[in-house]
Amino acid sequence: MELQALIKRIDAAKEWISEKRPLAPKEAKELDAYFRIGTTYTSNALEGNTLTLTETKVLLEDGLTAGGKPLRDSYEALGHANAYDFMLEAARSNPFDFNEQIIKKLHKLFFQKIDENAAGSYRNLQVFITGTEYIPPPENEVPSLMKELSEDLQTKWNNEHPVVLAAYAHQRLVDIHPFEDGNGRTARLLMNLILINKGYQIVSIPPILRQEYIDAINKGRRSGSRAGGELAKFIAECEIEAQKQFCRMFHIKMPLTLP
Repeated sequence: MELQALIKRIDAAKEWISEKRPLAPKEAKELDAYFRIGTTYTSNALEGNTLTLTETKVLLEDGLTAGGKPLRDSYEALGHANAYDFMLEAARSNPFDFNEQIIKKLHKLFFQKIDENAAGSYRNLQVFITGTEYIPPPENEVPSLMKELSEDLQTKWNNEHPVVLAAYAHQRLVDIHPFEDGNGRTARLLMNLILINKGYQIVSIPPILRQEYIDAINKGRRSGSRAGGELAKFIAECEIEAQKQFCRMFHIKMPLTLP
């Protein structure tokens, strides 16, 4: 299915779901907690973190680390959960004002238990991405590129479809690769900040789709497009699955007449 057809389906489902809202406060709280664990697990697993979903849940809810697992894996889970909390708070703030400091804070909260000095700070060295021929820009260009990205997002915030905007933000951030480490997780948090702010479902990319996800990012790089076209289609498909999951969780029957 082409991107525009996917977006049409997403918006039709969003309108249907919106008619079934608002959730009760306790339901909304439970949903946030559910995705706090789920997105922390999947986002970290995409990057090689060895904690299982159950181990992530026990760590975040009970503070118990997994025996025999690297301590860094626990730090990544705790950091991601903290960044997730901030992401929700920022996305739901009223009035909402996007700025570059939000991106830095997402990274800082995620990375501060791993490397406090590097957390929230742009890299000061050249980095390389294993498994790809793509070489990120030199470190001296990062501040101006991130300023440009932030300004672009501010300009496009109300003029671009949220799925396309989320894909653009994600693609550009991982291409700039502004931080020494944690760029993918920061990009996915930024992606979801946009989606949630606009009333869409949080996208959690399952590890089983890791190769398709990486391929979408790499195709965007090869095409030289900053629009995140390939990634936008991938994210749109994940958003549809997230909408289906929401309906299953709250026993909402989708009409068969959706596009």
